[in-house]
Amino acid sequence: MCLAIPGKIVSITSQLDETFRRGKVSFGGITKEVNLSMVPEAAVNDYVMVHVGVAISKVDEEEANKTFEYLRQIGELEELHDEELKKHSSTSEESQLINKRPHL
Repeated sequence: MCLAIPGKIVSITSQLDETFRRGKVSFGGITKEVNLSMVPEAAVNDYVMVHVGVAISKVDEEEANKTFEYLRQIGELEELHDEELKKHSSTSEESQLINKRPHL
């Protein structure tokens, strides 16, 4: 199922102009880079609904919290946590491989 997940904008990371922007969005402590082009009015500390890496609408904090809690209850946030674990796991594996290489 494709869902939009609420998150809080914690920073604007790049901005080409008033429309084309990217930012870091926190989803219950997991931070992802998100395209903010569809919500030009959104600012740091605003809540947005994110679908496949794109913020598609701005929501108030109460609505964001209700939606996030509902998604957590039905198990739809597991994928978000799994992605984060995979990212850290692959980084750890890369570090282990680098440390095992013979030094010349």
